[in-house]
Amino acid sequence: MTKILVIEDNDYIGENIVEILELSGFTAFWATNGNTGIELALQHTPDLILCDIMMPQADGYTVLETLSSHPQLRAIPFIFLTAKAERSDIRRGMKLGADDYLTKPFDDVELLRAVESRLKRKEVHQLFYGKTPQHLNALLSQGNGMATLKSLMRDRDARLFKKNQVIHHEGDRVIGIYFIMEGKVKTVKVTENGHELITGMYKADDYLDLNIILSKDTYKDTSIVMEDTTLSFLPGEQLDKLLFMYPDVGAKFIKILTDNIQEKELRLIQVAYLSVRKRVAETLIKLLEHHSPDGISIKISREDLASLCGTVAETVSRTLSDFKDEGILEKSGSNLSVMDISRLKKVRN
Repeated sequence: MTKILVIEDNDYIGENIVEILELSGFTAFWATNGNTGIELALQHTPDLILCDIMMPQADGYTVLETLSSHPQLRAIPFIFLTAKAERSDIRRGMKLGADDYLTKPFDDVELLRAVESRLKRKEVHQLFYGKTPQHLNALLSQGNGMATLKSLMRDRDARLFKKNQVIHHEGDRVIGIYFIMEGKVKTVKVTENGHELITGMYKADDYLDLNIILSKDTYKDTSIVMEDTTLSFLPGEQLDKLLFMYPDVGAKFIKILTDNIQEKELRLIQVAYLSVRKRVAETLIKLLEHHSPDGISIKISREDLASLCGTVAETVSRTLSDFKDEGILEKSGSNLSVMDISRLKKVRN
């Protein structure tokens, strides 16, 4: 039941407010001075506070300042009760963090309207943040949102996609998030002449299409399975709830998006200014860093490698043959093994 603390030194007004609140289904606590009000607030952690300004021992401003110093009370809606309506009083209260004012005398309708309005605003805050705003730092410090998300994805029903199977097409409506449990996936855009341009490559424990999932738009590219892959799916509504409950999930997604943007910008610069030889070397190094189980070998078709480099398969094949002749790598079909990573880095640089 919703708890409301009333701090009012006038017995008639205090009793009247408590009676109205209790008849409306609220649980009301009454303090006849500021110090007692502070004690009751710390003891009961109310959902809303109604507080007179002019009181003995501690006035309303002192009460608000004192409660604001306690993290567990800082976000509680605070409504001042005052017989004064001067702008200076209102301005001072708002600067201290008051949410509203009720000027005496007021009737039961005005009182309940102010209470319900502030409680509804608090409910919106709780829905947005998952918990009350003062708990955000605690949630961030726990940092368990990504673990919760990964556990949830792994516990859901998984679906097996065969090699070259399409997960979604460009223009499809986004309805949720995919998590790669096993396998490898690429996202591509197809040019007017039918050539594929790979926009991203994803492996086990990666999330697909974060950039578009968070924007709630349609897919900007097509996702294709590169080898037999097991995917888990989470509907967008459940992802929204996780983002509200665990701010570290959103922070992690933003970090992933930032890295993706930087990588795409780098690829554009490479295509514009670097030779094919340097682009192939750079792409191979990136693949080894992110998609190689042992750090020296990768499996990728010439077409996919060419798409990543921004060139054609024939040029990639010639470049790989040159690297082989130079002793930089060995190749067998789509399997590539880098024999001298330091020389490959020199080519890139």
